[in-house]
Amino acid sequence: MAETRILVGRFGTPQGVGGELRLASFTGVPGAIAALTPLFDASGARRFSILGLRPIKNNMFVAKIAGVGDRASASALANAALYVPRAALPDVEAEEFYRADLIGLAAMNEAGEAFGSVVNVLNFGGGDILEIACKDRSETLLLPFRKEIFPRVDIAAGHLTVVAPLEVEAKPWCQKE
Repeated sequence: MAETRILVGRFGTPQGVGGELRLASFTGVPGAIAALTPLFDASGARRFSILGLRPIKNNMFVAKIAGVGDRASASALANAALYVPRAALPDVEAEEFYRADLIGLAAMNEAGEAFGSVVNVLNFGGGDILEIACKDRSETLLLPFRKEIFPRVDIAAGHLTVVAPLEVEAKPWCQKE
């Protein structure tokens, strides 16, 4: 659940020969990634400072990174995930959540019975989808993260309530057959 670091972006491929590289931003306001400090890699050993951003599409930018002056240096950063300390991020408003807070929550039915846990938050462009691993099944359940399906999310208590859509309710889900 509440991690001490939050994934906010990922470097992509080099752009040109001057050391710039593509950057995918996962922040609510994509360009805000440039103001987040410190940015560091998954190990925490490397720190990065964004000197400049040029938007290229949606949440993608061409970034100039301090200390990266040529294509070879930029290539070494390709696919590196970018994190910030949780304390560097603002508090969320009511009914807003950091994805990292949702992962690991127990999924409970309306009767309060736990049947699984949230293992991932996916988004393919049409909205967030929660992936729920069921206790007694090998496959996972994918449900759109909408208020009518998840009416209660209690981060502090470590669980959320799931109201199954009718098409899911007709088939016993997250139970052994």
